[in-house]
Amino acid sequence: MIERNDQLRAELKQLIIDTLKLEEITADQIQDDAPLFKEGLGLDSIDALELVVALEKQYSIIIENEDVGKQAFASVAALAHFVQKQRARAAA
Repeated sequence: MIERNDQLRAELKQLIIDTLKLEEITADQIQDDAPLFKEGLGLDSIDALELVVALEKQYSIIIENEDVGKQAFASVAALAHFVQKQRARAAA
């Protein structure tokens, strides 16, 4: 499970970089627990919308509302947890 989580975090980091065209950073430079918005990666609401679309397409998950999105996008670790939870729910 830990290996899967590490792999998912790496995938999510690359998805963020590719979706938002963050050519100046690498996946290794994104810390798992660093905030994605404001003081972390400095993402904004437009970035959030682009990521929601990419996540829904890539992982067939739905971010139901802004509150769910705020929790899911707190960090890469939070996002990985959210994706895993959504996948488990879909598989049940």
